[in-house]
Amino acid sequence: MKHFNPADILLPKKNFEKWAVVACDQYTSEPDYWHEVEAIVGDEPSALHIILPEIYLGDDNSARIGAINAKMQEYLDGDVFDLHENSMIYVERESNNTLRRGVVGIIDLEDYDYRKGATSAIRATEATVLERIPPRVQIRKDAPLEMPHILLLIDDPTRSVIEPLSAQKSGFTQAYGFDLMKDGGHIDGYFLPDSVIEGVQDALEALIADKDDKLLFAVGDGNHSLATAKECYNQSKNPLARYALVEVVNIHDESIEFEPIYRVMFNVDAKDFIEKFTAYTEKNGGDTTQTFRCITPDSDDRLTVKATAKLPVGTLQTFIDGYMQENPQVKIDYIHGEEVVESLCKQEDTLGFIFEGMGKDELFPAITADGSLPRKTFSMGHARDKRYYIEARKIK
Repeated sequence: MKHFNPADILLPKKNFEKWAVVACDQYTSEPDYWHEVEAIVGDEPSALHIILPEIYLGDDNSARIGAINAKMQEYLDGDVFDLHENSMIYVERESNNTLRRGVVGIIDLEDYDYRKGATSAIRATEATVLERIPPRVQIRKDAPLEMPHILLLIDDPTRSVIEPLSAQKSGFTQAYGFDLMKDGGHIDGYFLPDSVIEGVQDALEALIADKDDKLLFAVGDGNHSLATAKECYNQSKNPLARYALVEVVNIHDESIEFEPIYRVMFNVDAKDFIEKFTAYTEKNGGDTTQTFRCITPDSDDRLTVKATAKLPVGTLQTFIDGYMQENPQVKIDYIHGEEVVESLCKQEDTLGFIFEGMGKDELFPAITADGSLPRKTFSMGHARDKRYYIEARKIK
């Protein structure tokens, strides 16, 4: 069996515009976004009704999760989906005057390992936060369906796998084509013929055929969702749950831009944090320095410290982890976009950090050399550019 394979894919029969919603881990500090999505969707069949936006994650989500699972079964039993057996879908996503190309299919979770230092074909790009997995397991473990917002990256500088499909698409059957809600751009999907599927698979395998390190896929988005799928499979050993539906994209695609993921801390004494952060880096840092933009309700300053890690995010996150253990009242959110950080930091007792990010050409070498990066190191674009839920697959 190859590392990437066709799947029995479920697509809504109609009304894709209300069906597709952005990944559940976006806009986690912006409830107005999700309220507006709820107003757009109403009671129509929609992915919104079978996901749990993380802004609603709480101590007890059992009632909401039960309703989600019931709605999934209702959709399966009703006239919501068309089943497309043994399919791969070529996807073109237009957003912000760019075109991102990808292919949707399944990977074998036996090929995936999120632990630092893994040598598997599919690896996490950044540290997996183990405490974030159990709440997601509660959502997935009894769910009859999965929908992917997972993007896997391949390192294909010669553009041998995905890009050739663009010139062939006129001969493919279209799966969908519509405008995504809330400024998500436009998306088109095309079913790949069997012969083309084989060509995609062979081209993927060729990427690692002559390499000592058999890293084929690096998780670009959705690592915790993929880790959750792995954990649910380990618990159930259900054959359907052994696989996960994903979209594969080329890191060298012109549309792929790495954006830093910034930090905003809440219920924090900014003066105390900055003083202790500075002292920590002075004691533990090396000869190089890194600069952060620090934002509070009353200030917007530059802070230069000695580097304790290769990337600024590593220097900052390591200290944040220890500080939050000693100050449990402090909360953190991971933010895309400087404007959102600036807006959130108008609230009392907030502290935001903006810093330089990582170039995408550094990713695969870094994973091979170091195992993984600090969690939430980078994002592939802004929140509205994230993958929308469209395809579904039975996992029970």
